[in-house]
Amino acid sequence: MAEPLLTVTGVVKRFGGIAASDGVDLAVGGGECHALIGPNGAGKTTLIAEIAGELAPDAGTIVFDGADITGEPAPRRARLGLARSFQVTCLIPTFTALENASLAIQARQGHSFRFWRQANRDASLAEPAMAALARVGLEARSRVSVGALAHGEQRALEIALALALEPRLLLLDEPMAGMGPADAARMIGLLESLKGRVTMLLVEHDMDAVFRLADRISVLVYGKVIASGRPEDVRADAEVRRAYLGEDA
Repeated sequence: MAEPLLTVTGVVKRFGGIAASDGVDLAVGGGECHALIGPNGAGKTTLIAEIAGELAPDAGTIVFDGADITGEPAPRRARLGLARSFQVTCLIPTFTALENASLAIQARQGHSFRFWRQANRDASLAEPAMAALARVGLEARSRVSVGALAHGEQRALEIALALALEPRLLLLDEPMAGMGPADAARMIGLLESLKGRVTMLLVEHDMDAVFRLADRISVLVYGKVIASGRPEDVRADAEVRRAYLGEDA
């Protein structure tokens, strides 16, 4: 593994008597696509939220590029290079794809949100926003309102917004959720095109996608990492097969 860009050590998060994160240790190497898999309720989204700064852990440390960011708020982490997508799309449906991307560019530049300014009249926003859309194949759909985009296009737009922040680490929470085979194939192709250029931590239930994309995989069960390593080693791990993949994996 390359030198870790992200290191999670002993992270604990409890909700009442339930430990959603139960002493989690995780390391993501610079430039790799690291998949985080596990059954529903394993604590994957909770861990992503802790890394992004949306949830504060009860214990443990989170180190990004050598700096302890455990107590840093989400906006500060975003400025350091952490960006994420969500299980449910978080877009402005009445805005066009370009306008949504332009807001991400504004956030990156540290400007206040000037909602009344038309993105296509502000080259400092529109040009990098169009470049972000082009990276995910949405350049031709830039003037279409989000509400009129297909589900797969909305998911790709979320990736574009994250890329517009020029992240060093991209946190992807089930980017293929709700997609049919054709859209899923396009999303896999998009993520493949990012490999080696952006470090990714990928939460995904589509095992075909995981084993195609991941350089390494960590398996989370009941808030604990039970295995971490190369895809072929994780696939062959007896405990992982019993807990998640099944004997036919």
